[in-house]
Amino acid sequence: MGLCFSAGIQSESALHCCRNYMDKSSSKASSAIVPLPAQITRDEILESPNLKIFCFRELKEATGDFSQDNELRTGEFGCFFKGWVDEHTLKAVRPETGMAIAVKVVCEKSCQGQQEWLAKIKYLGQLRHPNLVKLIGFCLEDDHWLLVYEFMLNGNLQNHLFRFGNHSQPLSWNLYMKIALGAAKGLAYLHNEADVTCRDFKASNILLDSNYNAKLCDFGLAKNGPTNGKNFAGFLGTAGYIAPEYISTGHVTAKSNVYNFGVVLLEILSGRQSISIIKPSEGQDFVEWARNLASAGKFSHFMNNLDVLGQNSSDSFLKVAKLAFQCVSKEPNSRPTMKDVVEVLQELQDFSENVGKQENFKHYLLSYKKWSEKLQKILFNKFCSGKAAMFSESHLQCMF
Repeated sequence: MGLCFSAGIQSESALHCCRNYMDKSSSKASSAIVPLPAQITRDEILESPNLKIFCFRELKEATGDFSQDNELRTGEFGCFFKGWVDEHTLKAVRPETGMAIAVKVVCEKSCQGQQEWLAKIKYLGQLRHPNLVKLIGFCLEDDHWLLVYEFMLNGNLQNHLFRFGNHSQPLSWNLYMKIALGAAKGLAYLHNEADVTCRDFKASNILLDSNYNAKLCDFGLAKNGPTNGKNFAGFLGTAGYIAPEYISTGHVTAKSNVYNFGVVLLEILSGRQSISIIKPSEGQDFVEWARNLASAGKFSHFMNNLDVLGQNSSDSFLKVAKLAFQCVSKEPNSRPTMKDVVEVLQELQDFSENVGKQENFKHYLLSYKKWSEKLQKILFNKFCSGKAAMFSESHLQCMF
């Protein structure tokens, strides 16, 4: 079985591939459709009422000839470019006008292959959920393989956690919990409604819209169960996130994704990247490192992200830490389901919102008390000076 780990070398390969692609894109695009593999028909995979079939010329225009200025990020199997299309017709428009899109150029030499790419179109085209990035359409011309997604304004969780990129910034604890809950809901939907698991769930694949709502994207879909006696997709994963049973068996399960999610929670809690603490010679990885610190009662060494905690977040932090360690349990059956995870995180968010409302109410009462005292003082002074009749609305306005 070929193992396809994504950890740096592959990203550099994808970047090189995209650089070559940008150079080749300057040549005239052909309109010929590449032949599909024999076992997959065009009607079966590509025709979908939810997806638009773009021609390469349209996407080339929308992205400014795949300009490096419009490059968003490099993934494991290609890179993303920002483009603009008309919101209604989806035709290419001038930059900074219309609707922003993210165009993924799929590297033709990637280890995922054409079969997985076509399968991704089929399944992503059918999936609709608030916490999944919407696939708008695709392009399949000659050696041009592209996917068109909705554009996510605030990048991905990894960039904000570890300060990658020029526009990334640290977020508040409440925002991190909102993102975690959204990502959990997306995974729960994939497991329970779509019967799908993810082979490469990680922080960089949790994208954020303008309101920091989490949406999952580019995470290596795998249909649950065998297809024609064979696995639906090959092995795929990122060092630091992979569940131990996935490595040993090559089969991804819903509980494997729970482990992935637990690693993301540990990254949020610690402020450390999972791949930053891996010592193969000592048989230690990020999860083992965190587990050892927790069992030794050395939470102060682990809680490196305390600057994100608010006044009322310490209790929430400990509950999330407990949930995270349950998710990364060595025994898959000991891990909760994503539905369980959603319930825990939802309760924490509801509690946080109630606390916020109480704090706002207390602030309102305090402000009212100060306002009332100030009003009484003004009235008393006016009365004592014999000018109470001259008290006007302007005095009220000056108190706000």
